[in-house]
Amino acid sequence: MDKVKGKILWIDDEIELLRPHILLLEQRGYGVETATNGEDAVELVRQKHFDLIFLDEMMIGLSGIETLPLLKDIDSSTPVVMVTKNEAESLMDEAIGKRIDDYLTKPVNPAQILAACKKFLETKAIEQDRLTQDYFKGFNEIAQKLYEPLEWTDWKDLYLKLVNWSIELDRYPDLGFYDTLQNQWRECNAGFSKFIESNYKDWLNAYPNESEHPILSPQIVEKYLMPLLKNDRPTFFFVVDCMRADQWLIMEKILAPFYTFKKDYYCSILPTATPYARNSIFSGLFPIDIQKYYPQWWSKELNTEDHKLNAYEKELLDEQLKRRNIKLKTNHQYIKIHETEFGKKIEADILKFAKNHLTSIVLNAVDMIAHSRSDYAILKEIAPDEAAYRSLTQSWFLHSSFYGMLRALANVKNIQIVITTDHGSVRCMRGVKVLGDKETTTCLRYKFGKNVKADSRYAMQIPDPAYFKLPNLGITVNNIIAKEDYYFVYPTDYHYFVQRYRDSFQHGGISMEEMIIPVVTLQAR
Repeated sequence: MDKVKGKILWIDDEIELLRPHILLLEQRGYGVETATNGEDAVELVRQKHFDLIFLDEMMIGLSGIETLPLLKDIDSSTPVVMVTKNEAESLMDEAIGKRIDDYLTKPVNPAQILAACKKFLETKAIEQDRLTQDYFKGFNEIAQKLYEPLEWTDWKDLYLKLVNWSIELDRYPDLGFYDTLQNQWRECNAGFSKFIESNYKDWLNAYPNESEHPILSPQIVEKYLMPLLKNDRPTFFFVVDCMRADQWLIMEKILAPFYTFKKDYYCSILPTATPYARNSIFSGLFPIDIQKYYPQWWSKELNTEDHKLNAYEKELLDEQLKRRNIKLKTNHQYIKIHETEFGKKIEADILKFAKNHLTSIVLNAVDMIAHSRSDYAILKEIAPDEAAYRSLTQSWFLHSSFYGMLRALANVKNIQIVITTDHGSVRCMRGVKVLGDKETTTCLRYKFGKNVKADSRYAMQIPDPAYFKLPNLGITVNNIIAKEDYYFVYPTDYHYFVQRYRDSFQHGGISMEEMIIPVVTLQAR
């Protein structure tokens, strides 16, 4: 016997007149039960679950409008379609207020009824079938692409396809594509790491000739922010630490009622770490040049805390604007948010900042989520995989001061907003043994220090930092940067630390998630 597509309850005091429709539904594979009044219907719904309810608006005894909230109180998840002769707007408003899911106008025809059933009972199955077909087609296209010579734009497109597939498949975890998709991510990141090893140094040598390399961190302000500043309109520059493309797309969907988006993706410099990449954005320079021209704002300490290494972002941006002959009408306002209460205070005052020519706001919350997941078992339980990590990002954003600020700014006339990040993060699953002395940096995805060594299959070697526009640390070094989803672990207590950091979100290395990152201009609707 074929599986029933869904169980339907049809409530109408003239149910005999609807027998042809009920017969049609049964022939199409639906199970249908009936009730001729609201009281009987409520009792039926108490006894068993229905997948869809058709409810007549005008009935003897309890009316449809009166029956509706009783049904919803018993099982709010069951969709209710009201069937009515009355097309008055006031009736529809009342029905919607009492949680009606849809309505049909009498006399109903078979096409209307079947359409309602497909909408509420078969949409998921239809979408899953379509997604399965599209995914296998897309999977084969990506697999084929990996055999071709790829340029930056090809890798960017391939990465965004994987991101969009991942987000779409989040909705259907039962399809069983998780392992297949993870394997494809790993294959693509292996190819991308080889691509970066072969091309990254050439991009730096070609800089700033954009035709020969992707847009890099030092170009973000000049390319995306400065053209807006020349308009003399209030401008906000948000830099969200450690925000991946998939995390932005989650936020973008929430912001869509308030803004339109002009979106691009650029390449973070190496290492994909805050002290290097974010200082590079604000200064418009590579790290080696920051140290050369602004030594007072560049720490020589290898293991200094990040917030100290990025203590002069305002000064670096002010200097960049001065070099580019950008004159602001008001003083540049710079804000760094790393505490919830402070973020709420800035949210409350955000409209005051809208009077400034330029307000730069750095938000550390996403980076804190990534690192806290490693430190707190409850967060790893809440977000055990990539899909749940995206869900955690969504939950944070909906309740964040960042969202509150953007909602408020959507109502400000002529406001200009640029949102970007310094780097993304990758879920690290494979530990690699590394050797180095006590002066070596503590980061899991890159190691700068004396005679540091790791297998070249898992790490890109940087024998001379100057070739990669990185400062010379004044010691004999053999710097390394992790590829794909590898992370570095010292031999001492190796197995303990492999387990300690396995399945953590880290940054600093070479992966699509860390290096291909969004920069977005928002326009209020």
